Amino acid sequence: MNSRNSCAAIAAMLLLLLVSNTPCTAQLSSAFYDNTCPNALSTIRTAIRTAVSRERRMAASLIRLHFHDCFVQGCDASILLDDAPSIESEKNARPNNNSVRGYEVIYAAKSEVEKICPQVVSCADIVAVAARDASVAVGGPSWTVKLGRRDSTTASRSIAESDLPRFRDSLEILISKFSDKGLNAREMVALSGAHTIGQAQCLTFRDRLYNNGSDIDAGFASTRRRRCPSSGQDGNLAPLDLVTPNSFDNNYFKNLVQRKGLLESDQVLFSGGSTDGIVSEYSRSPSTFNSDFASAMVKMGDIETLTGQDGLIRRICSALN
Repeated sequence: MNSRNSCAAIAAMLLLLLVSNTPCTAQLSSAFYDNTCPNALSTIRTAIRTAVSRERRMAASLIRLHFHDCFVQGCDASILLDDAPSIESEKNARPNNNSVRGYEVIYAAKSEVEKICPQVVSCADIVAVAARDASVAVGGPSWTVKLGRRDSTTASRSIAESDLPRFRDSLEILISKFSDKGLNAREMVALSGAHTIGQAQCLTFRDRLYNNGSDIDAGFASTRRRRCPSSGQDGNLAPLDLVTPNSFDNNYFKNLVQRKGLLESDQVLFSGGSTDGIVSEYSRSPSTFNSDFASAMVKMGDIETLTGQDGLIRRICSALN
């Protein structure tokens, strides 16, 4: 073998070694189920439309469920797991307990998908698709959901306690919590716009009504106090957007500009801080908000996903196989 051929052979061998030692990372794809379960998305969509038609509030709950899943261990359906000998359920964490809803809608959608494609479609993907379909069902934006997530074999109540945003969080804390998940301040504000639909419990906004007079519209506070006394009736509900509570629009941002944000963590987005300009922009341009919200939901759906051979496909979303 001459020196030229020898060099070529060595180079080829090195290239082979390099390729063989490069980890293979599976990628999410909108076409993931095209061959293995082509009717998966239409089946999920039907289940979500049915649930939202029964209760419009469910749209907000399903979007929030996806958010609370992705912020704890990534978008892996860990939030759906019930307590078990090896599982400390995230459902019982303070930000989720008696607050997060929609589990039964995901379970129902999973049941329908299992009938046509047993153990093919993950619960994590169903949660992601359900959030998109819920948005569309109440007039919100659509987006292309990337698929191929697998379900976790663990849950983490402790991460849910520490990483999920709280209704009393300052702007700095909120920015930090979103940054930790790879989301910037603009994406944080866009995702917060999901509060244009849904409701909150009295205990989450009582302090704002009674102890935050300088940063809240007086008429708005007076109206909200009727259903939220200074003590008691903690579970009384109020719409996060008093104007169009069942429609996905940009009124949430208009409310913030008018000092009519219901939660402290809402109003801090427009309180003289670094995100005021983003809120103002969204309050003027619903199309910009819709576009940014859709993009942020896609990016959020990429957080720490399990793919390839990681995790599993649960038969029942609330338990391990």
